[in-house]
Amino acid sequence: MHQITTLDNGLRIVTQNMPGLETVSMGIWNFVGGRDEEENVNGVAHLLEHMAFKGTQTKSALQIAETIENVGGDINAYTSKEITAYYVKLLADDLPYGIDILTDILQNSSFQEEELNRERGVIIQEIGMYLDTPDDMIFDYWQDKAFPNQPMGRSILGKTDIIKNITRAQVKEFMSSHYNPKKMIISAAGKVDHSVFVDNIKKVCTNLPNGTINHRIKANYKSGEYREEKKLEQIHLLLGFEGINYHNDDYYSLLVYSSLLGGGMSSRLFQEIREKRGLVYGISSFSSSYTDTGIFGIYCGTGENQITELIPVLCDQLNSSPTTVSEQEIDRGKAQLKASLMMGRESAFRRCESAARQLLVFNRVIEPSEILSKIENVNTESVKKIAKMIVSGPMTISSIGPIKKLEKLDKIQARLK
Repeated sequence: MHQITTLDNGLRIVTQNMPGLETVSMGIWNFVGGRDEEENVNGVAHLLEHMAFKGTQTKSALQIAETIENVGGDINAYTSKEITAYYVKLLADDLPYGIDILTDILQNSSFQEEELNRERGVIIQEIGMYLDTPDDMIFDYWQDKAFPNQPMGRSILGKTDIIKNITRAQVKEFMSSHYNPKKMIISAAGKVDHSVFVDNIKKVCTNLPNGTINHRIKANYKSGEYREEKKLEQIHLLLGFEGINYHNDDYYSLLVYSSLLGGGMSSRLFQEIREKRGLVYGISSFSSSYTDTGIFGIYCGTGENQITELIPVLCDQLNSSPTTVSEQEIDRGKAQLKASLMMGRESAFRRCESAARQLLVFNRVIEPSEILSKIENVNTESVKKIAKMIVSGPMTISSIGPIKKLEKLDKIQARLK
């Protein structure tokens, strides 16, 4: 069972004690991400996440890493479209080290010019590595066409020419103007005592950023196509539609539909396109949600000569699935979601992260019993309804590789009834 305390400054602290564990995961989740950037500093949220570990007023980058790793712990962070998180995994007795480091980097990061110059180079190398990985880049290209000329469509990593010119003042300003205790969750799960944890946080959280910017541009989905002819062994193809946000009543129905369509080896796409026809090595569908929009997509890699057979078969599956889903498929999809939820709860970090994200998005922690009930309430009609709605919407496609034989977007869209 979770416990929540809200401090006077609006900072929320949530913990979940897990009997039997000797470890604890702890992190700070900020409701700030890539879609909160201005275009001229695209990539600054991710750069800030990197710089937070590069030294504070009292600790060097090496001392930050050694403090955690000397006791066998792990420290890391990530930046997404809507959230930036900093977290540690430690033995329970070493939790004070995690509290000290994470609160220090959010309150006292030095952003030294020398470290910033070095980290710019690291991120430029990360961008280069990403550009050399078509099955990663294709998702960024898709979002750029689906959400053009808006924060939702921009890369989290940013572009090389922008990263080169982001200044120390801009990094500091982004943190001071966007990070705020009211948009921040400190979460811990594992062997943790709530009252002790809260007391320790209170002692050190005295100078958190208090940014006032709280304007997030609403996502506006469009339809578009990205095509890149490139000498590769395969065509990498991402075909997708606008999905639904976290708050949509059909959220779990769409997850079930994604599961039965392309969620595993028993799914329709895997069986028809790989097992029956041998057109791909792997094919999968996914549903990603955000606060005001979502993405429903299908990704696969196929040969230059196979693409002409793959597209009609894929479209046939999209046409037929909203009207032909069976009870057996629905039950299997629901079972997969339930198992994923309960298996994830065996991880202290997953519990820690889930509680923080739910508080940011829903302003409450949702108990597993409530989620299981919502999954159980999914039925054939609700899946058919949301599947038809998604597939009947405007399509966006991104493709990289030997794509000369790949039909254009308008022809593929016309295949869908």
